[in-house]
Amino acid sequence: MMSLERVLMGSALLLLLGNAHALEGRKIFAEGGSQPGAMPCVACHGADGAGMAAAGFPRLAGLPAPYVRKQLEDFKGGSRSNPVMQPVANALTDAEIEAVSQALAAMPGPVPQAVYRGDMPLNAAQKLAQQGAWERQIPACASCHGPAGTGVGDAFPPLAGQPAAYLAAQLMAWQNGTRHNDPNDLMGHIAKSLTAEEVQGVAQYFASLKLEAKP
Repeated sequence: MMSLERVLMGSALLLLLGNAHALEGRKIFAEGGSQPGAMPCVACHGADGAGMAAAGFPRLAGLPAPYVRKQLEDFKGGSRSNPVMQPVANALTDAEIEAVSQALAAMPGPVPQAVYRGDMPLNAAQKLAQQGAWERQIPACASCHGPAGTGVGDAFPPLAGQPAAYLAAQLMAWQNGTRHNDPNDLMGHIAKSLTAEEVQGVAQYFASLKLEAKP
């Protein structure tokens, strides 16, 4: 049987390794990776990872680590296209991707205020977001991303408070096929069924949802 001392030493070693991994991730976020081209995340996403709405750069703080890791891997693999992010992702090693993903997940993200479906719809965009358009086989955004746009699990990220320009750009990327990295092409089907006005309306709606700082 393993002695108590060995168990405690093993636990302490794992904790130290975890802390070192987190510190490495925060360093990559603030200073960039070890390879040329691996620019620091703060340059576009801000020191607190809250993004830059005016430029359309999304919030990363508090996103699930598996989701962030998958997006970086998809930029490397080409199933998600972006002229800024693809060179950055390609310059990161697998270990660096894992480290920065864990660091971003540990950064405090805001909490969206509650949204109740009973209060809906107030306009066409809110109706589409909260109730969908089933006559056109368009499910509600809230079905996967939650009524308040908080995100669900590792596959459906938060939408609330993300820049409208970013959300609209992603919907248009699914429409034109430059992004195709979602489960079963669900978003590709939905995006291709939306009009240009609906894309902008839904993006503005989720961007407008109020956020509160985590206590």
